[in-house]
Amino acid sequence: MGSPGGGPLVFTVRVNLLPAPVPPGDAPAATGLVSAEAVEIELRPARLPSRAIALFIDCLIMIAPGFLVVGMVRAILRSFDEALGSAALTVGTVVIFVGYPVLCETFLRGRTIGKSALGLRVVREDGGPLRARHAFTRALVGLAVEFPGLLMFTIFWPAGIVTMLGSAQGRRLGDLAAGTLVVHERDAAPWRVAPAMPRELASWAATLDLSAVGDELAVEMRQLVSRVRDLREPYRTHLFDQIAGEVAAKITPPPPPGTTSWLLLVAVLAERRRRQEARLVTGRTMTYQLLPGFGAR
Repeated sequence: MGSPGGGPLVFTVRVNLLPAPVPPGDAPAATGLVSAEAVEIELRPARLPSRAIALFIDCLIMIAPGFLVVGMVRAILRSFDEALGSAALTVGTVVIFVGYPVLCETFLRGRTIGKSALGLRVVREDGGPLRARHAFTRALVGLAVEFPGLLMFTIFWPAGIVTMLGSAQGRRLGDLAAGTLVVHERDAAPWRVAPAMPRELASWAATLDLSAVGDELAVEMRQLVSRVRDLREPYRTHLFDQIAGEVAAKITPPPPPGTTSWLLLVAVLAERRRRQEARLVTGRTMTYQLLPGFGAR
């Protein structure tokens, strides 16, 4: 068949070889960490507040016993030589603020006592385990320019805080120098399975226009319905009514009379998930038809 201009008529078929995106409510957000094998790692970086509390605990452990021992040694050495006593104080400070974190993070697999109490761990930026050289670099930078910051304390210490606040992964100067970051070992709240479609609302849900239900609202719905047992009254009813009101204003047709807020949210979530899965199956089926060898190993 020819085109109106006399030339050949060309049909272009565009095939999306990637699966359709999954709504944020159905998968946890990625952290941007990628291992050496190009596998994305789901880790939750630790921020300034939790790391500050862990550091405070470690300081209580380091300073009180450590400086007590150093003070006793210094007093003994000063009786022989004043310079020897000053040297003992300097060496003791370095041993305390470098030796403690290096030994703990090396033999406790990236943890100190303070980090263990807060559920934190130091890992490499590719998600691998910490080595002695990484722990030594972090501790040395911390001693010199962060905490206690023996070199230009008034300049580098605030710069370290600004660096942590400005980093997407909460990394301090020592982390940047050593190629590490601190992450949470414990999940803030595990994802749970959302309820299935209520039978009495299945036919109504199939006719819904869900284009106005965005990903952020879907995340709120998913968190609410999957953790309903953790909520207490009257807060549970108030939250369900509030979110259901937002959803009802964004969908058409309206829910059947007498539909509770719980059933409305469950039905909308289930229908949204069903359509997403259907798009994924349709896309892959077309891909396999056009490219029979696609996906074969």
